[in-house]
Amino acid sequence: MEVNISAWWLLVLPLVYIPLCVWGAIKIQANYFIPSVSQARTNEKVVALSFDDGPLPEYTPLVLDILRQEQVPAAFFCIGKNIPENDELLERIHAEGHVIGNHSWCHDFWFDLYSSKRMQLDLDRMQEQVESVLGITPRLFRPPYGVTNPNLATAVEKEGLVSVGWSIRSLDTVAKDEAVLLQKILDALHPGAVILLHDTCSITAAILPRLIKGIREKGYRLERIDKLLKIPAYA
Repeated sequence: MEVNISAWWLLVLPLVYIPLCVWGAIKIQANYFIPSVSQARTNEKVVALSFDDGPLPEYTPLVLDILRQEQVPAAFFCIGKNIPENDELLERIHAEGHVIGNHSWCHDFWFDLYSSKRMQLDLDRMQEQVESVLGITPRLFRPPYGVTNPNLATAVEKEGLVSVGWSIRSLDTVAKDEAVLLQKILDALHPGAVILLHDTCSITAAILPRLIKGIREKGYRLERIDKLLKIPAYA
């Protein structure tokens, strides 16, 4: 009987453990492989906007124009390979008071299969790129696709970065209907929320003025992510 029970557990444990690891890898808020800050613990009606995947000339300038007009600070988690041909946009992001975070150098589709050493080299290359343009060292890091694993945990620790997630995922990269996207975000608002957007999407730039207005009409204040989360933005 003991042999049968033991054999049964040998079959059951992988069936439980593997899905659990997959869930932990794709749900950054679970803090399964890496401690990630995805929202602020507060009852105050305050939220932060964050934009991934830039800087790019198509929509990043428009997003910046809107943020400047509305006097809203935000965070831009930038991809390093986009910077060399758009360093003036990086300079503008910084000059206009927004936070710059590390979103990897390559944002490769296969990034999550890299070794920890290769991941670290990738993250470090992004750090060096920002340092060469602005003379600052980002401390905030958002994993590509929001996926974490043990190799990334090692790389993040060695780079001295803080993993930052989100509590409202807009899915603006696949959204088609402006009204639906806008309402989805507004309906999900909660105190301390970090909102994930992309400064590479036309739909995001299109709804941004209405989003900011809607957030304020609901009684929320927009704060810069480092101040909301109480984490220094730079090393």
